[in-house]
Amino acid sequence: MFNIGFQELIIIAIIALLIVGPKKLPELAKNLGKSFGELKRAADDITDDFKQTLKEDEVKEDEGLKDSLLAKKSDNYETATDSGKDGKEPKS
Repeated sequence: MFNIGFQELIIIAIIALLIVGPKKLPELAKNLGKSFGELKRAADDITDDFKQTLKEDEVKEDEGLKDSLLAKKSDNYETATDSGKDGKEPKS
């Protein structure tokens, strides 16, 4: 994920141990874990909301396309039935 190898991870852990101290390090790690978890959940929620919005927009477009196709079909049908009452085309 961050392209951190095992050696870099050990160095970061040693530096954190020296800066924070051995008593507060577990508490700090716990808080960081919770924070990253909350951040990931929030990002997932935003992604899910965005995907849901896109799906709703696609459904509306599909329904609009279907309605427009049906309207064109019914217009063509009405035109055909109006012009075919006596079997002749209307004069313009």
